[in-house]
Amino acid sequence: MAPKLMKMIRVEAPLLREIMAEFLGTFILVLFGDASVAQSKLSNEANGDFFSINWGWAVGVMMGVLVAGGVSGAHLNPAVTLAMACAGRIAIIKVFFYMLAQYLGAFAAAASVLGVYSDAIEYYSNTNHNGTLYMNNEANDPGLAGIFSTYPAPWLSIAGGIGDQILGTMLLLLCICAITDKKNTQIPSALVPMYVGFTILGIGVCFGANCGYALNPARDLSPRLITLIAGWDQSFSWNNYNWFWIPIVGPHIGAILGVFIYIAFVEAHWPEEGDEVVPITVPRANFNKERGEKIQNMDMESF
Repeated sequence: MAPKLMKMIRVEAPLLREIMAEFLGTFILVLFGDASVAQSKLSNEANGDFFSINWGWAVGVMMGVLVAGGVSGAHLNPAVTLAMACAGRIAIIKVFFYMLAQYLGAFAAAASVLGVYSDAIEYYSNTNHNGTLYMNNEANDPGLAGIFSTYPAPWLSIAGGIGDQILGTMLLLLCICAITDKKNTQIPSALVPMYVGFTILGIGVCFGANCGYALNPARDLSPRLITLIAGWDQSFSWNNYNWFWIPIVGPHIGAILGVFIYIAFVEAHWPEEGDEVVPITVPRANFNKERGEKIQNMDMESF
C-alpha cells in the first residue's frame, strides 16, 4: 500500500520538488525558533531564556537544512537565495519560486505557533494587559509581538540596525560558503546541518542583543504579517515605520557581501584541477605524483 501511495503522490518536476523542500525547511526553521521565544516569554522565563532561544533557532536551522538540503540546497532564506543567484550558483529563474516558498513556509510556521500558544497568549494578555495585545513604542516594549519578529533595543539607531543585519548576515554566508566548499576542509554532507546550526548559535550568542539577529527576511516579515493580522497594530509602524524594513534590506546586502568576500579571499585562489597541492600538514616525506619521485626530508621552509 505504501509504495503505491508514494508512487501516486510522487512529484517528477525538479523545480516543484525544490519549492516544496524550501517551504518545509523554512517552516521547520521558523517553527522551532518562534516557539522557543514563545515558551520563554509566556512563562516569564521560567521555561526558557535568551540562551535557550539561541538554541531553539540553531536547532531549527539544523533540522530545516537536514530536511531540505538534499533536495534544494536548503537556502531557507531569501537573502541566501539572492546571494547564491548573484554568484551564479542557482538559476535566476528559480529565485522567485524559492523566495515565495520561504515566505509562505515562515508564514505557516508563525501561524502554527500562534495557534498552539493562543491559550497562553490570551492568559498572559488577560493577566498582564487587561486582555489587550499590548505594544508600547514609547516604552520600547513590543510585548508578545516580539515572539514572532525582531524589534530593536532602545539604544539602536537606524544606521546601527542596518549595520547589525549586514554584518550578521555577511558572517552567516561567509561561514556557509566555507562549510559547503568541498575544496576547503571537506566537511561531510551529513555534518553540514550541524555546522550551519552552530553558526547561527554563535551569531545569536555574539550579536543578538541589538535586535535579535533576524538575518532572514522571511523569518521576520512573514511572522510580522501574522502579528498584524492577529491584532498587534504597531507591527509595521514601530519607530514610525523605520524598523520593519531593516531586517529585510540588511540581510540581502550582507548575504551578497558574505558570498563575494569568501570568493575574493578564499575560493578564487584554489589551484586548478590537476595542479599539485601540498598542504602544510603533509609529512616530511612526500610523493611527487607527476615525476614519480620521492622527496625525502622536506622541511617546512620549502613550502
